[in-house]
Amino acid sequence: MIKILFVCHGNICRSPMAEFVLKEKVKNLGIADQFQISSAATSTDEIWNGVGNPVYPPAREELAKHGISCAGKQAVLMTKRDYDKYDYLLGADSANIRNMRRIAGGDPEGKIKRLLDYTDNPRDIADPWYTGNFVLTYKDVEEGCQAFLEYLGF
Repeated sequence: MIKILFVCHGNICRSPMAEFVLKEKVKNLGIADQFQISSAATSTDEIWNGVGNPVYPPAREELAKHGISCAGKQAVLMTKRDYDKYDYLLGADSANIRNMRRIAGGDPEGKIKRLLDYTDNPRDIADPWYTGNFVLTYKDVEEGCQAFLEYLGF
């Protein structure tokens, strides 16, 4: 079982988009049973009284354009325990990586990387909360998920 945690600032745009894009890809390849895929936030900005907000509507709508549902997903916070629980902890940008290392207490096993580090053009995934460009975010997420699967040998 390959266990993957996607992480961004609030867990309402980039990381849930990556979670559900990868879930769709492994389902379509017939290998979903080999994966545990989830997503989390580095901040509590989208979590109130222990309850996480749902995926941000424009992110949800962009996924839906590609036939992908993220129904029921609510923001959750990354914890120190997640470092031991997951094989790969994939952040959307460099700020996420710094915060993930802080939460995890370091990265002694080299599990923490940016999703787009697996592509031929390593870079941050811009936060569509600020850019408003959910189409570009989806394209970056899709590129990253495809490259990550190829890295894994699928």
